[in-house]
Amino acid sequence: MFDPFGDYETAGYLRNIERIKDLDELKYQEHGFFEANLEKALTFLRSVRGDIAYEHFLEVHGILFDEFYPWAGKDRYSLGVARLVGKGQRIQFEASEQCQRAVEWGLAIGNHPLKMREAPGTVMGAFAWAHPFLDGNGRTMLIVHAELCYRANFAINWSASRKEAYLEALTKEIESPADKHLDSYFAPLIVDAVSHTGLLAHLTALPGLDGQMESSGEDVAYMANDPVANRLYLEMKRARRER
Repeated sequence: MFDPFGDYETAGYLRNIERIKDLDELKYQEHGFFEANLEKALTFLRSVRGDIAYEHFLEVHGILFDEFYPWAGKDRYSLGVARLVGKGQRIQFEASEQCQRAVEWGLAIGNHPLKMREAPGTVMGAFAWAHPFLDGNGRTMLIVHAELCYRANFAINWSASRKEAYLEALTKEIESPADKHLDSYFAPLIVDAVSHTGLLAHLTALPGLDGQMESSGEDVAYMANDPVANRLYLEMKRARRER
């Protein structure tokens, strides 16, 4: 059980406002809040003048989930928990103190239309590697990514994507960004841009946004001084540079 606050028994999973412990029920409730606030999040991004910044990335998460998670809109570093997080047996994410830097690196590419068109997978991979939130990372980065695509005058045809293939490409992208696995995966899915109204309808109908598309394994938070976790994290960082 992913319990970075250490109070699952009294506060429920990740301190949700209803203190829900059952994960199936939690995903149902969480998705309800996501659907209810999706249009508001897209409208917020549309209102941003100039480049999308890290503060806007955080705000999108807050808009989507602050009615369910009191900590929504805050990253792992500001919460002071889950410095090191892994998923399944393959992935270690960026350390919490580097989350903002990783997202901003992706945004530095994504805010330039030509670069965004050339490397949409690189941008998504940077967001995924950052993994700034305790939950809701996949849906937050999907919405921000969709807006960046819109600004660059194209879209990703997610309806033609398959969950397992996408997650495998995303995992490989995190492991070895230099190989541009996700750019290759997105290439045949690139289509002409749709209106914001069309984007809302597209995302609302997209399968996998109940949270199932976000992970291929359970998040595990480690103590900051855990020697094994620190070794795995450093190995992941080294592998990302060398591959």
